[in-house]
Amino acid sequence: MTTPPRPRRRKAEQRAESLEQLLDAAEELFSRHGLHGVTIKDIADKVGVHKSLIHYYFTDKQEVFDKVMARRAPVTSGRRMDALDAYEASVDGKPTVEGALRAFLDTDLDTYSTGGEGWRHFGALSAQINNTPAWGAEVMDRLYDPVVLRLIGLLKKAMPDCAEEDVFWGYHFVTGALTLTLARTGRIDQLSGGLCKSDDFEAIKARMAAFMAHGFVGICNSRAAERRKAGEP
Repeated sequence: MTTPPRPRRRKAEQRAESLEQLLDAAEELFSRHGLHGVTIKDIADKVGVHKSLIHYYFTDKQEVFDKVMARRAPVTSGRRMDALDAYEASVDGKPTVEGALRAFLDTDLDTYSTGGEGWRHFGALSAQINNTPAWGAEVMDRLYDPVVLRLIGLLKKAMPDCAEEDVFWGYHFVTGALTLTLARTGRIDQLSGGLCKSDDFEAIKARMAAFMAHGFVGICNSRAAERRKAGEP
C-alpha cells in the first residue's frame, strides 16, 4: 500500500514558524546583551539567515524588541491577575499579606521555572528592563501596571492601617528581589559556595513570599509605632 504524500505546509504556517524562530533568537540575544547591544545582523546570524529576512518581518530592531515583549508579557500578567482574583475570592475579600504575595510571586516563579528556556530568557530580559533608567520604567509601566496595582490593592486591604507610602516602598523591594531572581546572575552561587543556586526556583518560591510578608508587616508596624510616638494620626 502506497503511503500518501504529506500535504505541503501552508505558507502561513511556515511564516509563523520562521517568525517564532526569529523572536526566540532575538529574545535570547536581548536577554544577554540588552536592546542596544544587539543588531539586526546579530539576530539573522543566530538563526542562520540573511538580515533581509528580518526586514521582511519587521520594520526595525525596535519592532523586533516590541514583538518579543508582546509575546510573553500579557501571559505572565494575565496569569498573575487570575491568581490574585482567585485568591481574593477564596478568602472572601479578606486577604493576608503573605497570601497576596504568594498569588503574585509564586505564580510568576512557576511560569519561569516550568516554561522552558525561552521563558527564562524573557525573565532575564525583564530584569534588565526593570533596571534600565532611560526607558525601562516606561516599558514596565505599560506592560505590568494593571497587575501590580491589583496586588497593591490587596496589600492595602490586608494592612488597612499601613501608610500608603510604605506599601509602595514594600512593592519596590519586592520587584527588586523578583527581577534579581529572574536575572539568574549566579551571584548567590558564588557567595554561598554552591549552597544556593540562582536558578533554583523551588527554593526561592519556598522563601520569597514569606520573607517579603514579614518585611511588609515589620516596616508597617514599626512606622506606625513611630507615628504614634510622634503624636501623628
